[in-house]
Amino acid sequence: MKLVYAIVNSDDTYAVNKGLLKAGIRATKLSSTGGFLMSGNTTFLICCPDEQVDLVIEVCKKYSKKRKQFVPSSTIMEPDGAASYPVEVAIGGATIFVTDIERFEKV
Repeated sequence: MKLVYAIVNSDDTYAVNKGLLKAGIRATKLSSTGGFLMSGNTTFLICCPDEQVDLVIEVCKKYSKKRKQFVPSSTIMEPDGAASYPVEVAIGGATIFVTDIERFEKV
């Protein structure tokens, strides 16, 4: 068994959740916040057999879209609040971690 942590942008939560359900994969959703841009994310916790890990990753890739967004440069690099200007950054997609599970029970 594996535990897949899939962190996706909040804008993609509905699509990823729907894709997982369509593939017959159950998940637990947790609201989370990114540390870099302080934007909303959803963390999916998915426990699955080893042979389903690639399917879970494919679904997350399919429904997590990368996009560009402008943010003030002070958000990124200027802690003293010096004159900021917009900087384009890539957001979205999915960050996925896969770990071994020693024991899993659904009661």
